[in-house]
Amino acid sequence: MANTAYPSFLELDIPPSSFAEARVHIIPVEMEKSVSYGGGTAAGPRAILQASLQLEAFNGRTVPGQAGLFTHEPLECQAASVEEDLGVISSEVTKVLQKEGTPVILGGEHTVTLGALKAFAASGQRIGVVQFDAHADLRDSYEDKRLSHACVMRRVHEMGLPFVQIGVRSLSEEEHRFRSAHKIKSFDAEDLYAGGIPAELLPRDFPEQIYITFDVDCFDASIMPATGTPEPGGLTWYQVMDLLAKVAAGRTVCGCDVVELAPIAGMHGPDFTAAKLVYKLIGLAVSF
Repeated sequence: MANTAYPSFLELDIPPSSFAEARVHIIPVEMEKSVSYGGGTAAGPRAILQASLQLEAFNGRTVPGQAGLFTHEPLECQAASVEEDLGVISSEVTKVLQKEGTPVILGGEHTVTLGALKAFAASGQRIGVVQFDAHADLRDSYEDKRLSHACVMRRVHEMGLPFVQIGVRSLSEEEHRFRSAHKIKSFDAEDLYAGGIPAELLPRDFPEQIYITFDVDCFDASIMPATGTPEPGGLTWYQVMDLLAKVAAGRTVCGCDVVELAPIAGMHGPDFTAAKLVYKLIGLAVSF
C-alpha cells in the first residue's frame, strides 16, 4: 500500500495478493462523524491492521488468508456530508462485488455499514443481515441525525433487508416498541445468558447469503473496553465464536464489517481481539 502507516492485513505471514487475484478485500474506513460518549473510531482501522501483523495465519484448522487478501487504501471520509461518504464506501464495495470478491470493512463508526449494504442492494443480490451489537441501533434519529451510528438498523429496515440482532442489552423505549411492532428477531444478551445459545438462530426463510455487521461493543466491556459506548453484561469470546459458527452454517458469508473500535493508547488487547475477530470472519467467508 502507498500509505506506509497502514500495513496490509496479515502481511507478515501472507503476502498481499493483487486486487485482481484477491478473493478477500479489506477496506479500512476512517469514519467518525456521529459518535457519542467516547470518540476514536477513526483510528480503529489502523489499529486492527497493525494488530493483524501479530496473528497466526493458521487458525487451528486452515489458513484462510491463502484465499488471497488485498488491503485497500483507507477511505478517510472527509466529505461535506455523510451521504457523500457513504457513496464513496458504496463505490469501493461495488468494485469488489463486480469481481466477485468478499468485502471486509474495518470501521470506523457503525454508519459505514450503510455504504456497504447500499452496494449489495444495487448489485441485486438477495442478502440478510446479522447484527452483533450491544445496542439495537433502531432509533429514527439521534442528536438530530438520521444517519447516525445509533440509527443504522432503522435505515437497514427501511432498505427492506431482513436482519437478526444478537447480543443487544441496551435500547430505548422507542426502539423496543419498533422492534416489537415489526417482529424483528433478536437474541438479547440476557436471554443468551439465561437460556444458552439456541440450535437455530436464523429463520428458515432467511436469505442464503448473509452480511455480518459486528459492533465490537457486543463483547463484554471487560473484553472490549476500547469502544465509545461500552456496556456491561456482554458476550464472551467463545460465545461469539459459537454464535458465528451457527449463523454461518449452511449459508454464505458474502461480506462483513467490524466497527466501533476506539483504540486506547498502550492497550493492545482490544486491538488484537478485533483483528482476530476479523480473521475469524474471513475464515467463515472463504470456508475451505
